Amino acid sequence: MEAVLIAVAVVLLVLIPITGFICFKKGIDHRKKIAEAEIGSAEEQADKILSEAASEAENKKRVALVEAKEEILKSKNEAEREFKERRNEINRQERRIQQKEENLDKKTDALEKKDELLNKKIKAAEARQAEIDELHKKETEVLERLSGLTAEEAKEYLLRNIESEVRHEAAIMIKEIETQAKEEADKKAKDIISTAIQKCAADHVAETTVSVVSLPNDEMKGRIIGREGRNIRALETLTGIDLIIDDTPEAVILSGFDPIRREVARVALEKLITDGRIHPARIEEMVERAKKEVDATIKQEGEQATFDTGVHGLHPELIKLLGKLKFRTSYGQNVLKHSMEVAYLSGVMAGELGVDVTIAKRAGLLHDIGKAVDHEIEGSHVTIGVDLAKKYHEGKEVIHAIEAHHGDVEPSTVIACIVQAADAISAARPGARRENIETYIKRLQRLEEIANSFNGVNNSYAIQAGREIRIMVKPEQVGDEDMSFIAREICKKIESELEYPGQIKVNLIRETRTTDYAK
Repeated sequence: MEAVLIAVAVVLLVLIPITGFICFKKGIDHRKKIAEAEIGSAEEQADKILSEAASEAENKKRVALVEAKEEILKSKNEAEREFKERRNEINRQERRIQQKEENLDKKTDALEKKDELLNKKIKAAEARQAEIDELHKKETEVLERLSGLTAEEAKEYLLRNIESEVRHEAAIMIKEIETQAKEEADKKAKDIISTAIQKCAADHVAETTVSVVSLPNDEMKGRIIGREGRNIRALETLTGIDLIIDDTPEAVILSGFDPIRREVARVALEKLITDGRIHPARIEEMVERAKKEVDATIKQEGEQATFDTGVHGLHPELIKLLGKLKFRTSYGQNVLKHSMEVAYLSGVMAGELGVDVTIAKRAGLLHDIGKAVDHEIEGSHVTIGVDLAKKYHEGKEVIHAIEAHHGDVEPSTVIACIVQAADAISAARPGARRENIETYIKRLQRLEEIANSFNGVNNSYAIQAGREIRIMVKPEQVGDEDMSFIAREICKKIESELEYPGQIKVNLIRETRTTDYAK
């Protein structure tokens, strides 16, 4: 039984692949016949499409040819029309040019006739001029013979007499005008300035480029220096300030051109001394605290300055720059105090003159704002101040007052003149500023040299700390009428050759001396 089953299984295994192969072959033949039929149909359809496309292309070609011929005909007609119009225009221009040529010929003929007539008149005038010259020459010879002087000598004599008379009259007139002007202007100016100065009560601080920090004992110097100088190096690196530790007892000197950095270093060092823990990490921490503290002080000082002067509505950055001026000095004068003083003076003078007090104060307070950053930005403090005022949208009058307060441009408004005068008063008053003794002496010597360089000056003396110069003239060489001219020329030379705060009074003295002998 098992043998029969095995035989049947073997037969099935042989028949199944054969049957599958026969069926697969019949399927392939069937699909081939279907594909061949579809290919034949597609070829017939393609031939039909090609035939229709050829026919359509032929029709479009005919239409395009017709349209092209119509366009060519239209362009030809348009060109012929334009050609006719241009030819007509050219004919009109030719006729116009011909008419202008005819008119020009007529004008040329008329000008030739006028030229001929003018030449005749010129010749007649030359002949008359020759006659006049001859008569003038004869008259001059007669006058020279009668007077005994040549023409040049007579001219020189007349000019000398006229110059002497005019010089004398001009000197008298100038003296009268100056006297009258001084009587009126001096009184008014003195009233305004004295009132302004009396009402101004600003504090004045003198600072230098060094700060001194007191120490509890000399042992602290060693701790500030640190092992192998690491503490002092860290402090100098973080602040940008030089620490000078010398034989000065219980003191350290901080030196640097930037007053704000110097203030940061001073505050940081004082905090370190109070804390007692001095090492690089602590130094860095204290310097950061000091910077924040100084920034807060700057903002507070700027706000206080605006409050004290009554100037409101300033941009926050301008207020911060005003605060920086507290740490800035000019010839020993604190710039913030100076700016506030100028604001006070400007406000008082503006009130006396009847102009806008608010704008005058604002311009006075901001006139030196450029000094807050002039060590960081290229340019003069005037140029920097103008740029800052424009940047933060200040008014035109304030900007002009800043630009004109040192005479870089001519002041064109009353407020600009007021700020310029207030700046000069604040800077030139006694004790406001100090200067190097050598520079001061050189300025006095140069002042006397300028005065002595004029003819007729016997001697000169600079007095009142260089604010006045007394000049003794030689009476035999300089007359009373010459005094005003010499004083004016000396003033001009001083203004052009010498730099000085405020103004210098030039005082000329002519001694009248009579000597006689009793016998």
